[in-house]
Amino acid sequence: MIPMFEAKMIAPERFSNLPEYAFPRLRNLLDAHAPGGDVLHMSIGEPQHDFPEWVGDVIAENAHEFRKYPPNDGSPELLNAIAGWISRRYGVSVALDRQIMALNGTREGLYNAAMALCPETKGGKQPVFLIPNPFYQVYAVAALSVGAEPVFVPAIAENGYLPDYAGLPEDVLERTAIAYICSPANPQGAVASRSYWAELISLAEKHDFQIFADECYSEIYRKTPPTGALQVASELGADPERVLIFHSLSKRSNLPGLRSGFVAGGPESIRLIKQLRAYAGAPLPLPLQRAAEKLWADEEHVAENRALYQAKFAVADKIFKGVKNYFAPEAGFFLWLQVDDGEEAALKLWKETGVRVLPGAYLSRTVNNYNPGQGYIRVAMVAPIQKMQHGLTQLRDCLYG
Repeated sequence: MIPMFEAKMIAPERFSNLPEYAFPRLRNLLDAHAPGGDVLHMSIGEPQHDFPEWVGDVIAENAHEFRKYPPNDGSPELLNAIAGWISRRYGVSVALDRQIMALNGTREGLYNAAMALCPETKGGKQPVFLIPNPFYQVYAVAALSVGAEPVFVPAIAENGYLPDYAGLPEDVLERTAIAYICSPANPQGAVASRSYWAELISLAEKHDFQIFADECYSEIYRKTPPTGALQVASELGADPERVLIFHSLSKRSNLPGLRSGFVAGGPESIRLIKQLRAYAGAPLPLPLQRAAEKLWADEEHVAENRALYQAKFAVADKIFKGVKNYFAPEAGFFLWLQVDDGEEAALKLWKETGVRVLPGAYLSRTVNNYNPGQGYIRVAMVAPIQKMQHGLTQLRDCLYG
């Protein structure tokens, strides 16, 4: 008889301090309790508005291309549509073959760009990633994956919900390889101004780091189109490699399941990201690329979508008028509402009304015994407006009545 040996798998330690992801944490918090009414999901930012009816027709017309391996970097037609959109939206010209790459949504790009571009050391020391706090969780796992030190910088009311990277110690800035910034911000809806971008780009030039601008909420705004990072970098004549922008159709076109996005920036950065993706990426199937091509070229459905959210902003402002510390977001589709304790508020709301929201602490990290999301909840305004209005009214009466 052959002896059996027990093998013990050794797990990597690099992810050992990652907390459980936000939504499993939310299920653990709420699901042991019965909802206090009809369930309304306001915790996840999954757009519910209609997308253009012709999307299905385009996919069906090109279904025969499912038999082909799709171009890894995006079809020429898709890249041309994206370049056209960048030119119309930001007044910046980019080379199709050298400065754009199609993505399977922005999360893939935000992660893989770090894998492709972060050096092993910066000035002979461990590199640093600057991350706003709260933040989109992929930023932190990207830092850990490349052996960088994540430095979480508060994005709070006192600084307009945008991180003050310039206020960091000189030795931290000198080790910085990548700075993530989300504008419009998730979850707060704050928008980086032209001067904010200019100051951040100047800081990056001084300390030689790259800016990863997560701009996937850029087309959902109340009044003024948010200024773009690549736009300001171009106007300033900054090093073309200094800024990478990340966009997708998920929010702009209500198509999170299409998984179409892009990254644009300097030719050397895009070359390195393409090289990594050739080994480890998963390109978008060609019929979906054909649909994405048409979507990036069409603005009518985007304007209609934006108008629906603008109406929702107005409803939220009316419902929370007079509520202390209510912050009306400039863009995006979340409310970032102040409460005494986010977990307690989310649990109370669920048990008494059935409305499901996300505690702010699940989107942020505790640094020096301070968690900037602890006293907040994030509320997604993605449901049809009548349901959203009912849910927000219940929320107000339950938590602020």
